[in-house]
Amino acid sequence: MTDTIDADGFRANVGIVLIRDDRQVFLGGRTGGRGWQFPQGGVRQGESPEEALFRELTEEVGLERGDVRLLASTRSWLRYRLPKQYVRRNSQPPCIGQKQRWYLLEFTGSEERFRFDSTNEPEFERWSWVEYWTPVREVIFFKRAVYARALDELARKAFPNDPPALPDWFEQEKHLRNLAKRREAAHQNARALQDAPPASEIKKA
Repeated sequence: MTDTIDADGFRANVGIVLIRDDRQVFLGGRTGGRGWQFPQGGVRQGESPEEALFRELTEEVGLERGDVRLLASTRSWLRYRLPKQYVRRNSQPPCIGQKQRWYLLEFTGSEERFRFDSTNEPEFERWSWVEYWTPVREVIFFKRAVYARALDELARKAFPNDPPALPDWFEQEKHLRNLAKRREAAHQNARALQDAPPASEIKKA
């Protein structure tokens, strides 16, 4: 079946953050030693993003709906552009990047359920459980900003009481540095609202 590509050239795609009870996340090692990434895949024509989510979950890591619990998704599509050397010029319609809806799934099954041979061309050949922000550093360079944005938004559901702080190495890349600044500004605004006196006291004064 054909993947969905919009009028701007962005292919609809779902990304999967699989988290276990100790709050580490699943990171797949790509076949042929081509780096590490989260499970992801295109949304086919006539398919909803959630349908694509569970199809890709089975195709890439062998899990079924009963092995996970859906915790959250990003509110909107997150986009990234492909570097010129990765754009397939002869594809119709042309695809210049991906727009992704990200899903946070809690792993409730057994690790024995993982399998990478559900398709003729497996995406992964190994996996590891890693700290929450580690995938941002391990993924290929042009996906790092969208990984950071997705994890930042989903952190509120992954860690409802105490979201993890951004690591120091976020300062080393411009896009990650900007996210760190926005996050700090939002944190300061939230603290200012908490410290502000109630409206009733302001009126009395």
